[in-house]
Amino acid sequence: MGDWQGNWTLDDGYDSGPLIAQVIALGKGKYRANFNADFEYGWPPLFVLEGGLEDAAAQFDGRAEFDGNVLDIQSGIKEGKFTGKFKGSAADGQALSGSFAMEKTIRLSPTLGAKPPAGAVVLFDGKSLDQWDPIKTKRGVDKIQWLLKDGVMEVKPRTSSIITKKKFGDVKLHLEFRTPFMPEARGQGRGNSGVYLQGRYEVQILDSFGLEGKDNECGGIYKVGKPVVNMCAPPTQWQTYDITFRAPRFDANGEKTKLATLTVEHNGVTIQDNVKPKGPTTAAPDRTEKGQGGIYLQDHGNPVRFRNIWLVELPPANP
Repeated sequence: MGDWQGNWTLDDGYDSGPLIAQVIALGKGKYRANFNADFEYGWPPLFVLEGGLEDAAAQFDGRAEFDGNVLDIQSGIKEGKFTGKFKGSAADGQALSGSFAMEKTIRLSPTLGAKPPAGAVVLFDGKSLDQWDPIKTKRGVDKIQWLLKDGVMEVKPRTSSIITKKKFGDVKLHLEFRTPFMPEARGQGRGNSGVYLQGRYEVQILDSFGLEGKDNECGGIYKVGKPVVNMCAPPTQWQTYDITFRAPRFDANGEKTKLATLTVEHNGVTIQDNVKPKGPTTAAPDRTEKGQGGIYLQDHGNPVRFRNIWLVELPPANP
């Protein structure tokens, strides 16, 4: 599982090039490998191979068709190496044969572990949940039941979401999160949570590693805008959101004059740039837009973890 990076080479030595794969665990010993020339190329992958465990190795065999090439591939992951051989024909009809080799790589966010600057509001430093309140539910929860251990807070599924006691307007928010390993889960049931600015505008959290990157997947502004690139890391790897939020503006009569604006950096890459939701996103606990609101973390039934949460309150810009 995870990111792999290396090169392919033709047997005649005439050509070679970069190759990456994102290997997704599907449960019950099954895997999917998305191949591409580079991580930045995103979706769709160049080709996809399905695989499974055989003799303590993950085997990926199959036919790949892309850019007019038709290749039969035998490959696998064993002893920390992802290697394979291919044979077939190029787009011009010429015979092709060669091999590839990749090693596991871990792409860490450059803002992982970022320290709050002077004047920042620390919302979670790993020691307590004193800055947060539970969202009242039909189950009558009046106390946060999330787990707190080793500097990390973890959603206790189906207890309650939480929201900051303090309300904020314009902010730059730093947050670190980690989705759980749930290989047999699919779609919205796989490491789901979310961070809602002002309790109204959701940036989705989901294990969508290796997927297309839709508006309801990791980095999406829920049902409003998909990320320009899917930067989701594999499950159990710590990730970052750095979100610049400008609150909506209102005139003296309470009429909205400007939409809220979000810019989102996911693992150091800008994936949402000045996106303007027309109103609160789906499932927002507070659907009445105002100039201020709390930071809300969602309990969506999965044990997502959080740490190192802080924000800087921004001076008004073009009020």
